Amino acid sequence: MSAPSLAELEFLPVLDADGLMPDTFDGKVGVYAIFDAAKILQYVGYSRDVSLSLKQHLVRQPQSCYWFKVQTIDRPSRSILEATRDAWIGENGAVPLGNAAAADLWNQPIDAKPRMTTAEQTAYESSDEPGKIKALKQVARRIEIEVMQDLEARGVKLPIRFDPKAKESGLLNLK
Repeated sequence: MSAPSLAELEFLPVLDADGLMPDTFDGKVGVYAIFDAAKILQYVGYSRDVSLSLKQHLVRQPQSCYWFKVQTIDRPSRSILEATRDAWIGENGAVPLGNAAAADLWNQPIDAKPRMTTAEQTAYESSDEPGKIKALKQVARRIEIEVMQDLEARGVKLPIRFDPKAKESGLLNLK
């Protein structure tokens, strides 16, 4: 089975008029490409749950996730998924930023540590282990508020919940 080219697939909105994501791809295995508002390719990935992955990317990169194209497959095969991803990147003519220099911003939990204020950094460094955890949680909560404001400004109405345990490490990852 050969997957369709990226150009053959239709653009689908990441968010509908109500600020929600389509549930069509819940639990579906597939390859997806994410585009910004100008329909410029930002990232190509594959997942065992396309909807969940799209939600993660939307939370991490809300200003870069407006449109997507997707190809689902019935029988998961990493080699087919990777080959399709690579073909789509090749078809684009350049590696999208999300698959290159900005890959961590697309694929890793939001790390609050680099966004610590000087006061937060000082409090963190002068604390014992329980104090460090508390400081990281506070920073993560502050960044969470900023992320939620960015999502609200983007029109997102999805329920978003971050893993409370990850906050102890200063990370924001969807639960």
